[in-house]
Amino acid sequence: MALLSFLGATQEVTGSCYLIETRDGSRVLLECGMHQGHREEEEDNARPFPFDPGSLDAVVISHAHIDHSGLLPRLAAAGYRGPIFATEATCELMELMLLDSAHIQENDAEWENKWRARLGKPPVEPLYTTADAEKALSLCRPQPYGSALEVAPGVIVTFHEAGHILGSSIVEMELHDHHLTRRLVFSGDLGNTCTPLMRDPTPLSRADVVLMESTYGDRDHRCGEDTLNELVEILQTAHRGGGNVLIPAFAVGRTQDLLFYLGRFYQEGRLPQQAVFLDSPMAIKANAIYTRFSEHFDPVDRAQLQARGVKRVEDWLPILRCTPTPEESMAINRIRSGAIIIAGSGMCTGGRIVHHFKHNLWRAECHLVFPGFQARGTLGRRIVDGADSVKVLHQRIAVRARVHTLGGFSAHAGQSQLLDWVRHFDHRPELYLVHGELEKMQVLQQVLHDRLNWTANIPERGEQIAI
Repeated sequence: MALLSFLGATQEVTGSCYLIETRDGSRVLLECGMHQGHREEEEDNARPFPFDPGSLDAVVISHAHIDHSGLLPRLAAAGYRGPIFATEATCELMELMLLDSAHIQENDAEWENKWRARLGKPPVEPLYTTADAEKALSLCRPQPYGSALEVAPGVIVTFHEAGHILGSSIVEMELHDHHLTRRLVFSGDLGNTCTPLMRDPTPLSRADVVLMESTYGDRDHRCGEDTLNELVEILQTAHRGGGNVLIPAFAVGRTQDLLFYLGRFYQEGRLPQQAVFLDSPMAIKANAIYTRFSEHFDPVDRAQLQARGVKRVEDWLPILRCTPTPEESMAINRIRSGAIIIAGSGMCTGGRIVHHFKHNLWRAECHLVFPGFQARGTLGRRIVDGADSVKVLHQRIAVRARVHTLGGFSAHAGQSQLLDWVRHFDHRPELYLVHGELEKMQVLQQVLHDRLNWTANIPERGEQIAI
């Protein structure tokens, strides 16, 4: 029988990584994600891989987010030379995200080495370099949805729509081993069916083993229209109070959702602000990729855009101003009121949003809107949990802005949507919960038992099972 090793995203949200080994000798890595959050978790990124990268036959990636693909440059630097399989849009987005990640690694190492030199400490090396990222990207082999491909001897992979971000996929893996066929299905990150632009996740019915994400396994998201009305009220309150609105957003996925909704508010006459700034070079580039793959959009949302004569989501919002350069970004901070500022990073762990915190977070008339999940250990999570002050760019800043969380904007499936997706499987495959904090997994585990009479397993890192 084939073996599956759980090497990441076990009882945690990030660091996705699973190794599949057949008795015939094929070795396929499913995901190669970066750990994000607490410093201890991020230190895992620099540790040696628990396998020989050069021995792998193939790597399969579900989507481009860094917690699923962010260690591919390290893998290439450590000797991996085989193919990396992902959907076409994922390959394009990975080019954008991995090169940006490499730039961050290099800059962080350069900054740290300046103060280490003053202290007489030896220099550190970046986690990986731009050259490492380019090496990994040269190995990418884009694939269409729904087409079966033998990625290694006896291992056949099919990508299905996951509805999370552009190019995101559910990975179906057939393992042919000593005349025995077994089927593994990895949900990847399942999309929220209320998310705009993306199609709904594909329901599958056949599997022997299912790995299912559980990021929001403990709750459902609010109704989409309720969340939109809440956002409109926040924007109107901020406009009346004379403050700016800050929105930390992931450059890929969440930003495009926000632009679609803000464009809808504008078209409906419900957007009081006169300027929306997209202050994220990566998000600006991601918009162009979304436009190139607009045929993958949900047909209803695509028709809504076409009815207004627009193809690009950003054209739906005429007051949008993109600020790719540092000078344009800094100029935003001269605006004291009336602006919506969308900037990365989504969990406030870096990027331009922290510079806008320096100028706005301490102002009571400003509003801070979190439209997505904030992992433990991140600056965003500390603010959501009610910190009175936080350290930003080496300065202690008071949190006086009004803080809002909009769970309905999540690009992840909520509890009921997870149940709806998994109930399509026949013959009750073995079910393993991944990509979630332990207490959320335990809630979902109990709900699966109570509602579906289905026993779900919660694996530990390093655990190995037979498929």
